[in-house]
Amino acid sequence: MSTPRFLDLPPGVAPQKIETPQGTFAVLEALPVSGVIERWPALLVPGLTGSKEDFLAVLMTLAHSGRRVIAVDLRGQYETPGPDDPTAYTCPALGADVDALAQIIGGGDPVHLVGHSFGGLVAREAVIDGRTRFASFTLMGSGPSGIEGKRAVNGRKIMEEVQAFGLEHVWHHRLEPEALSNDVSDEILAFLRKRLLTNSPTALACMAEQVLGMHDRTDELRQVEVPTLVLYGEHDDGWPPEAQSEMAARLGAESVVVPGAVHSPAVEAPETTAAALVRFWNAAEKHYLDTRSNAM
Repeated sequence: MSTPRFLDLPPGVAPQKIETPQGTFAVLEALPVSGVIERWPALLVPGLTGSKEDFLAVLMTLAHSGRRVIAVDLRGQYETPGPDDPTAYTCPALGADVDALAQIIGGGDPVHLVGHSFGGLVAREAVIDGRTRFASFTLMGSGPSGIEGKRAVNGRKIMEEVQAFGLEHVWHHRLEPEALSNDVSDEILAFLRKRLLTNSPTALACMAEQVLGMHDRTDELRQVEVPTLVLYGEHDDGWPPEAQSEMAARLGAESVVVPGAVHSPAVEAPETTAAALVRFWNAAEKHYLDTRSNAM
């Protein structure tokens, strides 16, 4: 469970709603506090038990690079409502939501896309399906196929317990003990409980099934001409660092290992993570403009 360390909105960050043909999505929008928007925007997609708040610690820094940056709650996740239809929560269906959001956010310009953990699998669908032109794609703590290790065990238990006993049971028997063991504040604990219980139970169970059973689409992603970054914590306990490094090599992608981070680099090492993203985004834009200039 990705756990933000604070909830106060940084300067330039505000909650918004974005209307798309796929529905209405709750987001946090970050704009530069000073200066103008002169670079392409970015869309950040959270993981299974997470939300847009998982990116709070990096939003202001990312926006200071001259961008509009949007962190979103996926369909059925926290403040974005979703139906009881399980087919709404497959990775392709959620990827179509990402396409719709990116097209609205970009307004004709390419969008930098970042997917964390399960969000990386969802965002990958949007990149592969070819409906949207992305400026770049970052897999953050996300692997080539289903999640592994301890997090796979927890994901399977969440899926089973949500279906059998409901969200309150999952909170009291699984996520609350985890949060308490990490010594989070009362404010953060209350937020984590509210976030979980506001999720669609159908969404959480179906997303857990997806993150456990996802097949490897690395070869398909490699065929898409989009600058790609694989960024992960050196102690990641979701997908092994070795698996993410191998995936980056298969993609011919840049790889960044975040020292000291585990599975949520944007929370655990926000300065390093934000700096890596800004540098990568700037390089992707320069490459695009140089290529376009040479072709003219």
